[in-house]
Amino acid sequence: MSTLYSSFNASIAGLNSNATRLAAISDNIANTGTLGYKRVIASFQSMVMGEGSNYGPYIAGGVRASTMRLIDERGALVASSNATDLAVSGRGFLPVTNASALERTGTLPLLLTTTGSFRADQDGLLRNPAGLILLGWPADPDGTIPAFPRDTIGGLEPIRINSNQFASDPTTRIEVRANLPATGTRADSDGASHDIALEYYSPLGTTDTLTMTFTPTVPATGQSNEWTATVTDPTTGSLIGEYTIVFDDVPPNGGRILSVTPGAAGGPYDPLTGEFTVTTDSGQDIALNIGMPASEDSITQMADSFIPVSSDRDGSPVQSLVGVQVDELGMVKAYYDSGLIRTIGQIPLVDVPNPNGLASHDNQTYSVSPNSGAMFLWNAGDGPTGEILGFSQEQSSTDVAAELTNMIQTQRAYSSNAKVIQTVDEMLQETTNIKR
Repeated sequence: MSTLYSSFNASIAGLNSNATRLAAISDNIANTGTLGYKRVIASFQSMVMGEGSNYGPYIAGGVRASTMRLIDERGALVASSNATDLAVSGRGFLPVTNASALERTGTLPLLLTTTGSFRADQDGLLRNPAGLILLGWPADPDGTIPAFPRDTIGGLEPIRINSNQFASDPTTRIEVRANLPATGTRADSDGASHDIALEYYSPLGTTDTLTMTFTPTVPATGQSNEWTATVTDPTTGSLIGEYTIVFDDVPPNGGRILSVTPGAAGGPYDPLTGEFTVTTDSGQDIALNIGMPASEDSITQMADSFIPVSSDRDGSPVQSLVGVQVDELGMVKAYYDSGLIRTIGQIPLVDVPNPNGLASHDNQTYSVSPNSGAMFLWNAGDGPTGEILGFSQEQSSTDVAAELTNMIQTQRAYSSNAKVIQTVDEMLQETTNIKR
């Protein structure tokens, strides 16, 4: 009788195990359209009663089911129209946290996801429809990312985008091109100087001006081919640059710069770049490029006319933010209407030794667990991690055709176990009738 009852118990275990498998299949099919969903599989393990002897009655042990979410299995990537729709092409997870956690003090709880449609909310935080906030490392004002610890999340903070953000792009370099009159350095010259107004953008986005004055050295006899270039800040009238420029007067470099010697103010002249740096009274460093010695593209001394050819500057006035994008390395870049691109943060990728050991949560998020191993923060594209793709989302990893096939197999297995129970019941009835 124990053998007959063990058959009954084994079939009940079969019903339960196949019900577990059907639950996993139903979850997978239900989430076919869920972006970033990772499918669940159910596996069966046999249970053996007794010591496995080949003699005597056989006692059925039955079966038990266990489930596992295949987190390391990635779905197909599809394009989108939103720049901050993000997906990971390869290994690694985006760091996120719950919006409710921002109301608490202390370190933010870390959650992981492989894709998300993030948009700036009313506070400028990149948030997806499920309320997950994207985390990253903030950039310094110059756009560089400081060194943060990689084995802790202490440096991570919400990525913040202010739609009404303004920025200035101060001038760092001005290219000066002019022709000085060769007759100005003759003994019979009147020694007249020549001015060039150099406009530049300040860190406050205003337009200011430096004055560059060229004064000839008039010899008693002959010709000196020498000019003194001074740079003054008109706001205070202070001298911030002084240089002696000597021009060549023999072929093949006649009229071109022969040498530049610094004077009482200003930084050194670099003959390899043709630049020297001056510092305004407000503390702004600006490199002035007058050209390299013997170069055709430089300040010249020819003929008898002063001709200011050009004065090109970099930088721009105050500008407004027009968009944000994330590149493949995880750099969050702000784009302004003048064309300025500024790095405002970096999104690292989180990796663990065993992704399938992560603890699963709602909204396609996961957290580090003892089974997953310790986490590490990588730059996207470095080490084992893939790249971060903008304008992209990851589809569900569910294969509907395979799930429907599994469902039919599960239904048949469930029916077979039910048939065994029915047969055992009939046999027990026969046993009862014998006693009567």
